[in-house]
Amino acid sequence: MVHEQEPGEPVEPSMLDPRVMDPDQEIVQRAGLDDQDVDQVVRVLEALRGWRETERRMSEASRRYMKLGESDMRAIRYIMAMQNHGRVVTPGAIAEHLGITTASTTKLLDRLATGGHVRRFPHPSDRRSLAIEVSEETRRVARETVGRSHARRFDAAARLTPDERDVVTRFLDDLASSAPESAPS
Repeated sequence: MVHEQEPGEPVEPSMLDPRVMDPDQEIVQRAGLDDQDVDQVVRVLEALRGWRETERRMSEASRRYMKLGESDMRAIRYIMAMQNHGRVVTPGAIAEHLGITTASTTKLLDRLATGGHVRRFPHPSDRRSLAIEVSEETRRVARETVGRSHARRFDAAARLTPDERDVVTRFLDDLASSAPESAPS
């Protein structure tokens, strides 16, 4: 629940504001930025944090509704996407896409098949392999939950001008490239 700011109520300092968290500029340099610039940067970071939290809650709600884990959902999205393009999906392709072992993929597919989310059948051209399809019910539920959410994100991006989309893309790419490869030990 979001707290509505009352007139005259002191503003809670943002934990993303370097003036609060790094007042001596030991880590975050603010040279060349006035207070308005820093305020605007903090609003961008707060909006990004809000988006990440919303995305996390939506993803968690979808997984809970479908009774699936993150890898299960990623596998279903992959299988659906490949089916949409007329591609036969094999356990090996799923393992490669998810970056997991074939043994883990077998366990994942066992869970999904037991839950009625996927069906395994003989590969149409390679009798040594299996083909995997998403069940119609899971496809319908995924489209109504994850699919509708993606459509709203697509619409938000489509409302931007081409120049705005370029700026947002550059910003997000910069953020992605600024992440450390792994957490410090």
